[in-house]
Amino acid sequence: MANMTDASSPTDPDRSAGGSHTAGIAARPARTKPGVLGVLIALVGLVVVAAGIVGVAAVAWPLVFLIPVGGIAVMFAWPGQYLVQPNEALVLILFGRYKGTVETPGWHLANPFTRMESRKISLRVHNFTTSVSKVNDAEGNPIEISAVVVWRVVDTAAAVFEVDDFEDFVHVQSETAIRHLGTQYPYDDFEGDRVSLRSDPDTVAATLHAEVQDRLDRAGVEVIETRLNHLAYATEIAEAMLRRQQAAAVVAARRTIVEGAVGMVEEALELLAERSVVDLDEQAKASMVANLLVVLTSEQQTTPVVNTGSSP
Repeated sequence: MANMTDASSPTDPDRSAGGSHTAGIAARPARTKPGVLGVLIALVGLVVVAAGIVGVAAVAWPLVFLIPVGGIAVMFAWPGQYLVQPNEALVLILFGRYKGTVETPGWHLANPFTRMESRKISLRVHNFTTSVSKVNDAEGNPIEISAVVVWRVVDTAAAVFEVDDFEDFVHVQSETAIRHLGTQYPYDDFEGDRVSLRSDPDTVAATLHAEVQDRLDRAGVEVIETRLNHLAYATEIAEAMLRRQQAAAVVAARRTIVEGAVGMVEEALELLAERSVVDLDEQAKASMVANLLVVLTSEQQTTPVVNTGSSP
């Protein structure tokens, strides 16, 4: 009973090794031969088959074995030929076992039985636009957001063996990352002390790039660039948020105008005192400040009033 327990133990080294091997397949170069060698072998096989047929016709029965030998040579040489284009990789699989990846462009000869399971993977740069997703931003406002993702495969073994369909995996994980990004930041920061989706595109793009890359590492995919290409408030609140933005812009503009007017009034009082143009008491200064502020901050043209003096 003790032996049976040990054999079925979860820490069985054979089972552990098998599990780790399946979960950690890394891309490696495959061993192939020049494709022209396959053509030569196939031609030799055809010649041997022809010699066997001639021997049978001449009643030289010992030569009959040349027919199957030549046929086997042709069947082994011809199906094992592959053409690999630039920026393309061939993942060789033999009876369910990974035998390596061919990334060198050209004409290659490999084991013909790999024809049944081997896959060609494009190493070219891909890009796609995610669908427009409606999410709530960090302040709970519904927004519409989408992005452009530029990517390519850098580990062919991971792309084939770690995920079921790496292209679908890239699209789904990118969509998920976009939706999560939309909940991390507010659409706009009216106080000016936080990162927002609209005001900080570079920071948002860097955050999105890091998150998408983290999600796609398992599939052997490198994310080259991510960038938001659509960002807007949802239709149901777009008009209200537009009015809020307009009000915030008006307040900011008025604040700038008031700060400038106060500075100009301060300079005017300092120049009057420095040049001794007129001596003003506190009440006169207050009146002058009020009049200057009205003139400087008014949105309409003001009419000056000339004071000729006070009545006795």
